[in-house]
Amino acid sequence: MTSLHYDLSGPATAPPLILGPSVGTSLAVWEPQLPALARTHRVLRWDLPGHGGSPAALLPSDGSATIDQLAALVLRLADDQGWERFAYAGISLGGAVGLYLAAHHPDRVGRLSVLCSSARFGEPSSWRERARLVREEGTEAMVASRTGVWFSRETAATPRGRALLADLRATDRAGYAACCNVLADYDMRAALPSVTAPTLVVAGREDPATPPAHAREIADAVPGASLLEIAGAGHLAGVERPESVTSALLSHLTDAARPNPAHAAQPDQTDAPRPDLTDAPGPNPAHAARPDQTDAARPNQTGAAQPDLADAPRPNPAHAAQPGDDVFRHAAGMAVRRAVLGDAHVDRAVARTTPFTARFQDFITRYAWGEIWTGDGLDRRTRSCITLTALIAHGHDAELAMHVRAALTNGLTREEIGEVLLQSAIYCGVPAANSAFATAQRVFDEIDAEGPAATPPRTDAEHPTHTPPQANPQHPTHTPPQTNPQHPTHTPPQANPQHPTHTPGEVDTASHSDTDK
Repeated sequence: MTSLHYDLSGPATAPPLILGPSVGTSLAVWEPQLPALARTHRVLRWDLPGHGGSPAALLPSDGSATIDQLAALVLRLADDQGWERFAYAGISLGGAVGLYLAAHHPDRVGRLSVLCSSARFGEPSSWRERARLVREEGTEAMVASRTGVWFSRETAATPRGRALLADLRATDRAGYAACCNVLADYDMRAALPSVTAPTLVVAGREDPATPPAHAREIADAVPGASLLEIAGAGHLAGVERPESVTSALLSHLTDAARPNPAHAAQPDQTDAPRPDLTDAPGPNPAHAARPDQTDAARPNQTGAAQPDLADAPRPNPAHAAQPGDDVFRHAAGMAVRRAVLGDAHVDRAVARTTPFTARFQDFITRYAWGEIWTGDGLDRRTRSCITLTALIAHGHDAELAMHVRAALTNGLTREEIGEVLLQSAIYCGVPAANSAFATAQRVFDEIDAEGPAATPPRTDAEHPTHTPPQANPQHPTHTPPQTNPQHPTHTPPQANPQHPTHTPGEVDTASHSDTDK
């Protein structure tokens, strides 16, 4: 084999997206995000040399391996697919490859997402020492230290955590050492200002390998970059907080039609041979190869091909999506709607659509989600605060329950939701707030009953670092959602027999949360 091992998912005619892994992991590290990303993109995941199915010999084993050699291997994959331009997302070393490609091959990268990565990964000597250790003792020498770095002990004990540690054990020692040599000589700091692709930078707030300061350095230097710090996440943030990362990626990719204001005059933002991920809606994925729907990211799915519920009802797909038209707004709205409310809820709502409610469902998706919730003026945390207050004021308890869950997804803690409810007691009335507290408590109880992993990180003394981030004036889109690694679809609560009217998302008409207002 003379090229990297890779896997393709999603419709063959969808916009291309390449996903890069971190050292010690295989392409399986992207499994939590794959079902959502492959719904609208042709996704190519690749393995590092000596990792997964890629041969170690693709990089030199004499200590001379460099980032440009690794980037050239990735470009070869894109060339083999006939992709002149693609979106790219990478974790750690995979993110470093993305930064290199965006800086040195700007005509190839239409959109960039850099997760838990760095412009320089520390002193070269430490990486060369790690390379020596692994060459002598194998990758087993690294396994014990990955718990607490990659993710928490709780996540390490899950099936996905155990599988990733097994991948590390199976990694070829020469391939792992060669990747360490790449990291030793890697330094992109001077090149960051030359990156013109719209860029999203994601950091895990509990990541000791590439702390948030590394992400801030990238975001501060790349013109127009957005920064997201995720509470309760280690180095593999997409594994520990899968829905937060998936939501951020979907939002960044859906926003592709909006030019980067820092580079508005750049011709390659408008004249590229392939539009930057604005080809939605693509063909119905039910009629094309789909990723395995049975993994933990979509636990309520079967392995069978499912109709693409997001396509019905929607504007005529015969008309190509253009920024600002109804087709584009519907596609953007559906992506945000799913990111905020969860696939399970949206699938139920769309499945219950009738000819009578179809136009209203389409209206809500295009207008509420495709225009209001996708606007740049407010982050999602703030929008959740406003939505909670409005629902309390009007006594919409069924939709309030749904949006309490959505607020947790969007980054509010339980304590912050309580503050919103207290504020509402002053301006909306004590009886309204009293009912709201009862509704919110019921939602919290239901989440707790789903299991410990269903509860977002607390902000108590046991988790002193799990505090909501402060606003960053340089990065106003900084909206770190805290979500749940075991229940990424955030299924709305089931009906409570003691409170039959509190059935968010389960009503038979389009008059309550079925409409996702």
